[in-house]
Amino acid sequence: MNRHTLPIPYLLVMSLMLTVSLLASAQEMTVHAPKSVYVGDNFTVQFSINDQAKDFRGPTFKGFSLRSGPNQSSSTSMSFINGQMSRSVNTTFSYTLTADLEGSFTVGPASCTADGKKISSNSFTIKVEKPTAAQQQQRQQQQAQQRRQAYDPWAQQPQEETKIDETTLFARASVNKSSPYQGEQIIITYKIYTQIPISQFAIDKLPGNRGFWAEDLSEGQQVKQYEETVNGKRYQVAEIRRGALFAQESGNLTVEPLDLNVLAMVQRQRRRTGSIWDLFDDPFFNAAQAVERPLRTNKLNIHVRPLPSAPDNFSGAVGRFDVKGGLTAESVRANEAITYRITVSGSGNLMLINAPTPDFPNIFEVYDPQINDDIRRSDAGISGSRTFEWILIPRSQGTFTIPAQQFVFFDPATGQYVTRRIDAQKVVVEQGDPNAMSSVSNKDDVRLLNSDINYIHPISRLHPIRHSDHPGVLFWSALAAIILATLAVLVFTRRRRIAEQDVVSMRMKRATRQARRRLKKAAKYLGTGDSSHFYEEIYRAIWGCLSDKYNIPLSQLNRESVNACLIEKQVPDEQQQTIMKVLQDVDMARFAPGDADTQMQTIYNDALNMIAGL
Repeated sequence: MNRHTLPIPYLLVMSLMLTVSLLASAQEMTVHAPKSVYVGDNFTVQFSINDQAKDFRGPTFKGFSLRSGPNQSSSTSMSFINGQMSRSVNTTFSYTLTADLEGSFTVGPASCTADGKKISSNSFTIKVEKPTAAQQQQRQQQQAQQRRQAYDPWAQQPQEETKIDETTLFARASVNKSSPYQGEQIIITYKIYTQIPISQFAIDKLPGNRGFWAEDLSEGQQVKQYEETVNGKRYQVAEIRRGALFAQESGNLTVEPLDLNVLAMVQRQRRRTGSIWDLFDDPFFNAAQAVERPLRTNKLNIHVRPLPSAPDNFSGAVGRFDVKGGLTAESVRANEAITYRITVSGSGNLMLINAPTPDFPNIFEVYDPQINDDIRRSDAGISGSRTFEWILIPRSQGTFTIPAQQFVFFDPATGQYVTRRIDAQKVVVEQGDPNAMSSVSNKDDVRLLNSDINYIHPISRLHPIRHSDHPGVLFWSALAAIILATLAVLVFTRRRRIAEQDVVSMRMKRATRQARRRLKKAAKYLGTGDSSHFYEEIYRAIWGCLSDKYNIPLSQLNRESVNACLIEKQVPDEQQQTIMKVLQDVDMARFAPGDADTQMQTIYNDALNMIAGL
């Protein structure tokens, strides 16, 4: 054997070691996640990369709530083998999740870049099970014990059961007005009163505000704390939630209690055992014990006064408002768009105000108004502005007058209706380009008018008609067709004008169309978690459709009036029950516990089916 030639077994061993080394150094991403959890469990999912990673893109955790993440951490280890140093880096991205729904959920792959290469993890499935009553009780006891141990280093020592007196720690709800008008804004405040330290609190169940439109005023704000005296005792007060309520019907209404849990820190009292631990039974040595205490606020009874008999042009606004508006320009060319705008500003039920109905001249083609809101939420309640914009396209030239507009609202402070006026305004319509398309003022829903007036091409060749040329059958047929078409247009135009004068009939015809348009707006908020705007559009769609379809004034629109109207118009019992059930479900769904996305989808489907059945 040649001494410069290595033995074959030695070469095989070296090749095998090199292959193992290369495989060991290849970048890969592994997933660490539980295979099954219970509904309500918090758990962690980790993605580990055996190298320095960047450009990490996590998966979508459908069916789970994201508590935190991705949280990145890295570790580096070094080792010396046969005098040579080797170095390894590991990068971890972790998520903390909560299981919301029962079922099996597949989580897609995550990806990142390591050593210039893109790597991905495998998909995995987590099964979410619903715990039995015994398991649920055991888990709650374990969680309570863990919380106590976190705050009490003496938790393993025998302890006396700690009780908290109801006058030491309680929760209370209050409103700034207990007898408002229908549609008037009232402020509801939820507070915790305590004479012992509190480390944290959690709201378990929001109240069902049946009969009210509710808006949260405390979202994104810090909890306010101050002192207050109740029945001669001094309390530390935490203002945990504030909201605005607008009664949608008159009579005696009830605001249900709010349920919450607090973790109070109380002085621990251990049982005497005759052991050495009794030597430390002194407040100086006794750490505070964390005690979980459920609280419930009081129920509120609200007497809602009905509004006085309303004027015909009352749009449902209750509060204090100013109004301004008019055309955006004093002149415009024919077949070009111009905007008419009305802005209502102030404080009150802005989000429930319906669009006015200006009486525009017939030469204008009018499109449905666009609504732009600038709503502000503060401790004082709801304020801001709502703007209605109409796109107008004049079809004739001349000088025309937009009549004066009146906006009527009810002022609860005075108990009277107030009228604000927008003066009449003249607009000059000049001759436009007959071959030009209409401008749209950036409004998506205004279609382009391609060929309203076509260009007349000049005739290049003319020849005289000979006296011997007499009209034939084709001529008389064409003339008869033109006369019949003209008569048909006149009849159609006359019927249309008569129909337009019948306001009730026009409202009934357009009720379903406008309701579907509002449902489309509501559909945009599905899956976004924006329940506030979703339910606002759902309310407008349902109540607006019922108001237009059955000619019920907005000031009298409530479940009782709708039910009476359905009976009067002899609507089938099955359809009556469907309509009333949808109204009730929509009213309660906003504050019902559970998966918000699923509830929103169910409410959307029910509203769509109800409106389609009208």
